[in-house]
Amino acid sequence: MGIKQRMRCWMSHGDAAESLPEGFSILAHTESSFAAAVADRARKVYGLQFHPEVAHTEHGSDILRNFAVRICNARQEWSMSNFIDNAVNDIRSKVKEGERVLAAVSGGIDSTVTALLVHRAVGDRLTCIFINHGLLREGEEDEVLDMFKTLGIKPIYIDASSRFLTRLKDVEDPEVKRLIIGEEFARVFDDAVKEHGPFHWLAQGTLYPDVIESGVSISREAATIKSHHNVAGLPKWLNLKVLEPLRQLYKDEVRQVARLLGVPEHMVKRHPFPGPGLAVRIIGKVTEEKLRICKRASRIVEEELARAGLYDKVWQAFAIVGDDRAVGVLGDGRVYGHIVSIRVVESVDAMTADWAKLPYELLARISNRITNEVEGVTWVTYAISSKPPATIEPQ
Repeated sequence: MGIKQRMRCWMSHGDAAESLPEGFSILAHTESSFAAAVADRARKVYGLQFHPEVAHTEHGSDILRNFAVRICNARQEWSMSNFIDNAVNDIRSKVKEGERVLAAVSGGIDSTVTALLVHRAVGDRLTCIFINHGLLREGEEDEVLDMFKTLGIKPIYIDASSRFLTRLKDVEDPEVKRLIIGEEFARVFDDAVKEHGPFHWLAQGTLYPDVIESGVSISREAATIKSHHNVAGLPKWLNLKVLEPLRQLYKDEVRQVARLLGVPEHMVKRHPFPGPGLAVRIIGKVTEEKLRICKRASRIVEEELARAGLYDKVWQAFAIVGDDRAVGVLGDGRVYGHIVSIRVVESVDAMTADWAKLPYELLARISNRITNEVEGVTWVTYAISSKPPATIEPQ
């Protein structure tokens, strides 16, 4: 109902049907997939190879609504308030009396909402730990601690920046960076368990896009786009059971939950930040110079977007720095400095994203401020690749 004969859709990057079981017929196809949608109408079993839940699939919401309401006869009673109640009850059913939960919080909306849900479920049997891995945004440590104070949670603050940066020294491969950071997080958790434990559960803010990008699938052939340290990088020796109450949600849904839980609006609207931090926005080796440039340049991007009234209208905005250099002029002298790339994207769910068509005047202000205020930068470029084929984060 309401679906066109031809439509644009976002296809799965992992699994594919090679043959159809008996009783199934083809409902839709593409040039590269003979069975993009299938059905066994007698048993009311349906299958899609594409993603109806992402914004880039036309009529995706209509497809899901038709299936849920017209085929399954589901009543439209679900709400985020219901989700909170269900999540809290699920956590209570898993965490037995006397068991304690350890949660790593970063100040990001995912880990914050996770902590609030677990706290509502088990109370003071939750211990939150805020780990500074040295790869946070400028001024982030103080902002995070202030926010949790207003929410009635006092995290244990651990400055482990030297540990992380030492392990990342001379590492260039982005996948290796992610796995090192994930493992080091686990080691810090292990130290915390020994000092503040015992703990039995680890609560994580894993979202559905994290699961998809990590290639977690029933099929062994699902492609890994990026390893997420809260999906694929936790070593077995951590010996903690995992709670992931947000695993089936998208970012916009998590923000709705956050508002219902009383998270301050400026933190709700804060742009997503990757778990590995600035390590994935620094191309090549993580050095003190590149870390300084990435922090300051990213803050300038955010400040100028806010000044233009566009910060809340884009999904993410940040600076990227690598080893590429270009000649510039400072005073009367020649300078050989870093090239900084600006990345600003619009999205609904992070599964797909378009680069933001910012006004030239705004781009000029960002460029001028970065080259004038950030020592060691001579050029500023703007990334104009959408997802797909690119990803939002560069690594």
